[in-house]
Amino acid sequence: MATSKPETFSLARRVMAEAIGTCLLLATVVGSGIMGETLSPGNTGIALLANTVATGAVLVALISTFGAISAHFNPAVTLSFAAQGEIAWRDVPFYILAQTVGAFVGVAAANLMFQKAIFFVSHKARQGNAQLFSEFVATFGLLSIIWGCSRLRSTVIPFTVGAYITAAYWFTSSTSFANPAVTLARTASDTFAGIRPTDASGFILAQLTGAAAATALWRWLVPVLPTTAHDALVSPGATSEATLEEL
Repeated sequence: MATSKPETFSLARRVMAEAIGTCLLLATVVGSGIMGETLSPGNTGIALLANTVATGAVLVALISTFGAISAHFNPAVTLSFAAQGEIAWRDVPFYILAQTVGAFVGVAAANLMFQKAIFFVSHKARQGNAQLFSEFVATFGLLSIIWGCSRLRSTVIPFTVGAYITAAYWFTSSTSFANPAVTLARTASDTFAGIRPTDASGFILAQLTGAAAATALWRWLVPVLPTTAHDALVSPGATSEATLEEL
């Protein structure tokens, strides 16, 4: 997920972009899970494949659409950006509130589209150390993708994030939630993509830990650059050997 320079758009516009984008993301995650399970009852592999493809594709679309305004769609990403000075800490609560509300609205929309209750508590167990470690790995990888690309190849962020999440659905035992707002909202749909409320807190802690580890790594690996060098690196298609050598 990416963001423009904070001063380019007003806080209200950035927060609205976060809310709408997160809403559409959750509508896709939950809706495609329901559709996959409906069309292939008893075949978890096919249902997961449908869920995966839809989620990866919508991330490319949403980040491409909202990225110039604000497209974190994830409290872990927002906290990481604030820690790196990319957005003001005073804006963080508004971002997280918008993402969380948007996520629940997206879940409600998906539930309603498939004639289910607006919200109904998930009973899908997702527990154990393996799944918690999976969430750490998934979120560490996601933040690494975001920081690496935003520092060096910002134009490919929509595609790399979509590709990474598509892969992480399959190489993690948790199916890569990698997002605290997504995790909370998915407790409100007792469907293929759901998670029990009692399991959510562990997922969120693992996600925040993974995000913090990735943020610390990339702060060292590719430090924040002087303004002129930073602009050169994150401008579309721009890279500079001379600038990189200064690191």
